[in-house]
Amino acid sequence: MMECLAIIPARGGSKGIPHKNVYPLLGKPLLAYSIEQALSSKLISRVVVSTDDSEIAAVAQKYSAEVVWRPAEISGDTASSESALLHTLDYLESTEAYQPDLLVFLQCTSPLTTVEDIDGTITVLLEKKADSALSVIPFHYFLWRENENGDCIGINHNKRFRPLRQEREPQFLETGAVYAMRTRGFKEAKHRFFGKTVTYTMPAERRWEIDDPIDLVIAEMLLQHAQRENVLKAFPDSVSAVVLDFDGVFTDNKVLVFQDGQEAVLCDRGDGMGLSFLKELSIPVWVLSSEANSVGKRRCEKLDIPCYHNLGLDKAGTLSRLIGEENIAPEQIVYMGNDINDLACMNIVGCAVAVADAHPQVIRRADIVLKHRGGNGAIRELCDILLDKLKRNVKE
Repeated sequence: MMECLAIIPARGGSKGIPHKNVYPLLGKPLLAYSIEQALSSKLISRVVVSTDDSEIAAVAQKYSAEVVWRPAEISGDTASSESALLHTLDYLESTEAYQPDLLVFLQCTSPLTTVEDIDGTITVLLEKKADSALSVIPFHYFLWRENENGDCIGINHNKRFRPLRQEREPQFLETGAVYAMRTRGFKEAKHRFFGKTVTYTMPAERRWEIDDPIDLVIAEMLLQHAQRENVLKAFPDSVSAVVLDFDGVFTDNKVLVFQDGQEAVLCDRGDGMGLSFLKELSIPVWVLSSEANSVGKRRCEKLDIPCYHNLGLDKAGTLSRLIGEENIAPEQIVYMGNDINDLACMNIVGCAVAVADAHPQVIRRADIVLKHRGGNGAIRELCDILLDKLKRNVKE
């Protein structure tokens, strides 16, 4: 198996945006985006962050990347990225005798880069039997420069001839996001472009790079849009039923116990409003609860939705029975849960949804992880997203 190492250089001395590499973007450090996508790759074997900064190192380790400490002499403003890559390779070889076949260089300042872009760049390198590869986007603009006489002249065009876009020779802009190369050739050449170089064309909307403060504002908007699109894509095109756990979904997973042994929970009224929208659209909603206490059943009676409670650990059995009785395709069902006893149900349906504070195993399994916590608007969030999906389907 080919060994592929991803290196993410991230020094601590950013001046344009202080602490840029760990700046919180939508509540997550900038560096984390590159790490998460690299770890999701099917082609990358290891992910290493090269840094001189303890805060960056802590973030890298929190998000499951390895850390190689970069010496001060190659951590300044004028130090090249290649120097960090070469140092990391030399360190891993000297300490572990580790020599990867391929090297992937990722920029942590490109938070919109996806695993598709990473694997796409690696794949084009392999398929075209190239030595180095980079991610690009199509470029259709006219470039100008001023000559020594103060006259502006065209760089990539003749200013007396303005061909239409479709008439021009294709040109590409380097995104700065992903580079792939054969390790041996890189160590010999000591720069990222050597031998036969090929390109992977990524979508233009994922090119954005963080250099100035305004870039953070734009990147945040683009990330929000991309996240919303990914969530909508995760839903089945046709939803035949929505199935919900009760504790930890309708509630914050806490319970009030009174002196007489009676129990009470807190629910979000906004969730009830969202469920009423689904009812108006004739989308069946079922609630499956492992709890013997009837408080969940009472809440569902008020909302006029069926609740199957006291199921213990066999919620999946009840779900399978309901699917058969209603003759519904499992892939058209959305299931929302929060704990490990929901995993079996999640494995049955077409779309598994987790609340924001779900158990880590549930979050890893989920197709969609919501922004809201259980009992704090998570159901309403799910209903609103589903309504957006249905509206989009109607328009299309």
